[in-house]
Amino acid sequence: MSGANGKAPVHLVTGGAGYFGTLLVDALVKEGKRVRIYDVHDADLPPGVEKVRADIRDAAAVERACEDVEVIHHNVALVPLAKDKEAFFAVNEGGMQNVLDAAKKKKVRKVVSVSTSAVYGAPDKNPVDDDTPLRPGEDYGRAKLAAEDLCRRAVRDGVDVTIVRPRTIMGHGRLGIMQILFEWVRRGRNIPVFGDGSNVYQFVHADDLASACLKAAEREGPSTYNVGAEKFGTMRETLEALCRHAGTGSRVVSVPTEPATTLMKLTSRLGLSPLGAYHALMYGKSMYFDLARTKRELDWAPRFSNEEMFADSYDWYLRHRDEVLSRTDASHHRSPVKQGVLAAVSIALNVAR
Repeated sequence: MSGANGKAPVHLVTGGAGYFGTLLVDALVKEGKRVRIYDVHDADLPPGVEKVRADIRDAAAVERACEDVEVIHHNVALVPLAKDKEAFFAVNEGGMQNVLDAAKKKKVRKVVSVSTSAVYGAPDKNPVDDDTPLRPGEDYGRAKLAAEDLCRRAVRDGVDVTIVRPRTIMGHGRLGIMQILFEWVRRGRNIPVFGDGSNVYQFVHADDLASACLKAAEREGPSTYNVGAEKFGTMRETLEALCRHAGTGSRVVSVPTEPATTLMKLTSRLGLSPLGAYHALMYGKSMYFDLARTKRELDWAPRFSNEEMFADSYDWYLRHRDEVLSRTDASHHRSPVKQGVLAAVSIALNVAR
């Protein structure tokens, strides 16, 4: 298949300079695809990858970037760390509308939109499946659900859109809030869980998510897929495995759920903590997906367990820590995070050691 200019059609990766976007670009390049990224941030790109530096809120720029595009992998999102309601909707909903409008006008074959498990909020029961109601509990999740609603409307207008909802993404290069966790473990600090930490919490490795997105891009017809690890356990089990792997003396310690949640919400609102409303909502809750339909329809299966992906993420952080701490122009999930009041929390958790 060739584009209008005789060249191979393009896979456009919006958010291609972000954490997951860069890994998806690598996967597409390995498959021999012609790749173009669209992002406001810079990134070191593989040879031959085209770069459009522009804001997803710029509809005209999005349309120009879709020239000769066969598939749009839409990954641009303002994540919970931003804590900006107006921007959540402008970027996550408004940006989605621009992508869908351009896809329709340029007759793009397929749009794969990476959404979030935050659209479910804190589910009443697990596993989450096709019958679980969409009830986001904070502004980030509401904005992402609004973006999904636009996708469903676009499908009715003839655009082939598949939504992929990942659990919390881990893997080599994952930073953001996880950078604080890795730094605490590196220093041998204690790691808190809410209550006894028995909430069952599923993550997904970025490589497994990328493989699901590539398969979704090749499957004709709109759908929605939930993506996560197949082997996972409780929050305590996952973090204890990381502490054992690191061997730095870190231990997992319990903190009372209600006071901790209240403190998280308050310090977040006051700008004293990097944690957002979603972190307070979900850290002590169980959430995991039923993967049966995703595995069957995409002929896909995850490779990484919770424990394996945390070890992979931590080891990468140790190897690249100096580089990470010097970054100034990168997305939230590729950047170090200022701990704020969490630095004092870390000290308090270790006073009794």
